[in-house]
Amino acid sequence: MSRSVAVRLLLVAFLIPALFTGCSRDPNVRKQKFLESGNRYRDKGKFREAAIQYANAVQVDPRFAEAHYQLGETYLKLKDYNRAFAELSRTVDLAPANYPAHVDLANMLISARELKQAQSHLDILRENQPDNPDTHLAWGNFYAAQDNLGSALQETQKGIAADPTRSESYLSMALLQLRANLPDQAEINFKKAAELGPKVVNAQLALGGFYQSRNRMAEAEKQFKHAIDIAPQDPAPRIAYVRLLMGEGKKPEAEAFLRQAKSDLPDNSEGYRMLGDFYFANGDLDRATAEYSSLYSDHPKDVQVKKNYVQLLILKNRLDEAAKLNNELLKANPHDADALVYRGQVQLRQSDAAGAVDSLQQALKTDSNNAVAHYQLGLAFDMQHNEAQAESELREAVGLRPDLTDAQRALAALELRRGDVDALTQTAQQIIYGAPSAPDGYLLRALAEMTGKKYSDAERDMRKAAEVAPANPAPYVQMGNLHQLQKQYPEAIKLYRQALDLDQASTDGLQGMMNTYLAQKQPDQAVAAARAQIAKAPNTSGFYDLLGTALFQNKKDLSGADAAFHKAVELDKNNSDALLKLAQVQAAEGSASQALATYQQSIKDHPREISFYILAGMMYESQNNWDQAKAMYQQALNIEPDNPLASNNLAYVMLQQGGNVDVALAMAQTARRGMPDSPSAADTLGWAYFHKAVYQSAIDMFQESLRLNEKKGGADDPMVHYHLGLAYQKANQPALARQQLERALKTSPNFSDARKALSELHG
Repeated sequence: MSRSVAVRLLLVAFLIPALFTGCSRDPNVRKQKFLESGNRYRDKGKFREAAIQYANAVQVDPRFAEAHYQLGETYLKLKDYNRAFAELSRTVDLAPANYPAHVDLANMLISARELKQAQSHLDILRENQPDNPDTHLAWGNFYAAQDNLGSALQETQKGIAADPTRSESYLSMALLQLRANLPDQAEINFKKAAELGPKVVNAQLALGGFYQSRNRMAEAEKQFKHAIDIAPQDPAPRIAYVRLLMGEGKKPEAEAFLRQAKSDLPDNSEGYRMLGDFYFANGDLDRATAEYSSLYSDHPKDVQVKKNYVQLLILKNRLDEAAKLNNELLKANPHDADALVYRGQVQLRQSDAAGAVDSLQQALKTDSNNAVAHYQLGLAFDMQHNEAQAESELREAVGLRPDLTDAQRALAALELRRGDVDALTQTAQQIIYGAPSAPDGYLLRALAEMTGKKYSDAERDMRKAAEVAPANPAPYVQMGNLHQLQKQYPEAIKLYRQALDLDQASTDGLQGMMNTYLAQKQPDQAVAAARAQIAKAPNTSGFYDLLGTALFQNKKDLSGADAAFHKAVELDKNNSDALLKLAQVQAAEGSASQALATYQQSIKDHPREISFYILAGMMYESQNNWDQAKAMYQQALNIEPDNPLASNNLAYVMLQQGGNVDVALAMAQTARRGMPDSPSAADTLGWAYFHKAVYQSAIDMFQESLRLNEKKGGADDPMVHYHLGLAYQKANQPALARQQLERALKTSPNFSDARKALSELHG
């Protein structure tokens, strides 16, 4: 072989891989391969895998409109609507003539009730695609959102006329006719949709749903089973069938069916999650948690399984386990909105309001329309006593999701707290409108009516709540409260018993019954009721808490109360109310060291619960251990900087210690703002003014403290009279000073500081 030939062969050998490498590095080739791979996954129904490939294509070429469109469509399949909207919006920016993307955007905006934005897409469709059935159907949805059913029906009919073979057009027409109270016409079109789309699951399910709504259960069952037959790998028909079974009161059959479904769909996440979700939807958190524990073991890489398991662990108060799993989610994706919300929920349950606010605000940066994040943020602001921000977030939550009953309930609690009966009534009516078969709205409206002394209206709503939720004890508890308020004690007791018959572990039911006995000055019967219910539900921490409270406050049985509170804590280490009262009992028994040990252990177990710091500080303060008291109050303020009680107590300790008067004054003012009806806060602020030598302001505050104390029916406070006497002395009003100091000594003859001040005044 000649040298020139050898050189040419070597060149060819180097050029061939170079050419292939050049092709594989060509961005146009790479993006197309990713798109085609995504399409293959999409066609197999593997939408998560498809989304990854489409995202890869977009990463290669951010202006690849077709990949953006397919990614948006895939996110729609995955019900990830925020990302779908973003990708479809990018699609029409890059390819304004992609009219299917305009259709999807219009319908998404209509669903979100952003009608003005939706109309901009609809106008483009009408101008460029006037005869497209999708254009008419989108306009029909738009008019329906405006409650203009006449125009909605006309547009949908135009869509049918444009293409009489489309199943979805008849389905849209049937739904509109049902809404217009034309059930016979709707049935014709439901059947037509099912006929034209024999393999279209939504059409088959809609017809089954129609039969169920008309109480034609046998036909509904046949239709749902048909949908299962034509789409055996789709969980939706099975979910519809389970709802039918539950509607017929066939819970055991539904559970057995879902166990079989889990076996039938071993590789479908939604399919094998249905049983756990069924337990959760029916309020069986123990079985739901156990099921998800098993699912997580079997499918550790399934992100949705992990997320649902984290949520259940939070609800079960297994916070350490929840936080550990959630940290794994955040490590994989620090901007995961769900995981950030879970972190906020854990922090809320740990009384870390500031941390929760930070986590939830981060979640909303990622997903500003996350209703649950707004709801939880509202709770966090409420924990910080920031009522205005709390209400704003809760209203945002219910605006985004009117069906979010927990947010509606929290909003109602704010309204009830400030006595806004009109707002509470409106919130209750919104809940009733959104969930007429749930008891919550009726019970909240009844509370508003009770506040307005509309007792007959309140009872009517309570009975309606009992009618729609016959197995729920809450309506009977509330009816008991209504009769107790009217001093109809036998009726109240009877209703509380009904609540406890429905739920033997109903703490509210037992509390209502005991309060009714105590209102009649029958503490023995209250204690007996607690013991009787404990015998029926011996593992209920709240029952021992109620028993201990009655023994402590009404029977003065310290040893019995001590034992009851210990049992409450043994059953639930997170029962902070029982822990607080246990320490109070120990202090009353003369064991201050034991009470402090309880507080210190509680602080160790619940480091974000500021009540333990404050009460420990008060215990140290009673021993004149000012340094330890100050440390406790400061730790409470580190957790919640504007807590009024901690601010008040720390300000007082600083003044007693000779600390910075300006800082103490600022804290006392914070306390006064947060507790405007507190005699103690008025006294502390007066004491701060005294140390600032602003004696008239001090006198005004001390007088306000005495007025508030008298208004509350409290015993005469010798310390306030002493402070007022000193202020009068400094203000050169000796007669008034003497009067107040003598009153302090009359109330507390051994008050040496008051006696000394009075002797100096005489001198």
